[in-house]
Amino acid sequence: MWSEGTFFVDAKLSPNRSLNLSGIGLASVLALLLTATSIILDGIGNRNPLQITSLSLPLLLSAAGAGILGQWVIPVLQALKTGQIIREDGPQAHLKKAGTPTMGGIFFIPVAVVVACILSDFNQDVLAVSALTLSYGLIGWIDDWQILRRKSNKGISPKMKLMLQIIFATLFCGWLILKGDFSITNIHLPWLGLSLPLGLLFWPLAGFVLVAESNATNLTDGIDGLAAGTVAIAIFALGVIIASTSPELMVFCAAVSGSCLGFLAHNRNPARVFMGDTGSLALGGALAAVALITNTLPALFVLSGIFFVETLSVMAQVGYYKATKGPDGKGKRLLKMAPLHHHLELTGWSELKVVGVFYIIAAILAVLVAL
Repeated sequence: MWSEGTFFVDAKLSPNRSLNLSGIGLASVLALLLTATSIILDGIGNRNPLQITSLSLPLLLSAAGAGILGQWVIPVLQALKTGQIIREDGPQAHLKKAGTPTMGGIFFIPVAVVVACILSDFNQDVLAVSALTLSYGLIGWIDDWQILRRKSNKGISPKMKLMLQIIFATLFCGWLILKGDFSITNIHLPWLGLSLPLGLLFWPLAGFVLVAESNATNLTDGIDGLAAGTVAIAIFALGVIIASTSPELMVFCAAVSGSCLGFLAHNRNPARVFMGDTGSLALGGALAAVALITNTLPALFVLSGIFFVETLSVMAQVGYYKATKGPDGKGKRLLKMAPLHHHLELTGWSELKVVGVFYIIAAILAVLVAL
């Protein structure tokens, strides 16, 4: 898919400085809230915030690492002319974003993986989740590279992308089978006090979740700071939920959340860089992989509420258009544009309002699940 932003303009020269400061404000508030929450929760969990197995240390290390590395990588991406190709049929206000470097996932995803692997002492589960994350990031990188090479907004074919996602999902599920922990095939529904013994049906579900979650995250990446911020909230909450049962994967979640915050320093409005499919596919894969290993799929479903609605908006738009297609081959549109964030933009919402509201919704969902 595609991600967007705007040209970076020095605040002293920007004719819309308030927008720049608001972008910084949203990112700063989110970073402060997640940092404060991690410290508080570490205290409640009798963890020293600076100890290796905590929420705070991996969050802060990854945030700092991604933020600092971005200062070096972004100029390199600019020199390599990796400017984003903007869809002509997208919101017209986004056309000015053409040329902003993309493929930002190449620096903040590895930071999270390295921090998580080192702090977890290269735990087996963390290595497996990291491998899946990097594999999906590789798919995204291939797609981003093809877009840049062809100078269009079309990368590899949807069938090829889907095939690669299924292949890596199958390999990950194969590893889960070899691991031998089949308790994960009983899906726990804590809110109902029930368990669903899926047995063999769990494996096609697992593959579907990996592919669907990565694509849903990908669809959400269309406005400066939207995907990075909402994923930072969702995967942080997932880490909180599994803290007592899977401390190493908690570290992974905190590292990914922190890396998203570090990336957000460069991706908040007005964005200096986009994550591209390289980042969005990897983030979705990370969320799904952790949920599968820790048997927290119901929690993932709630935490992914934003991504789920964004995906539904696209499906509804396409379905309605096809259902209302007339003799002239043209149908009606249910929304002004899909995904939902573009529809809201075209109804008069600013990018910052969309991002702010989506952050709040993501935070509410996170609190509901964590409680």
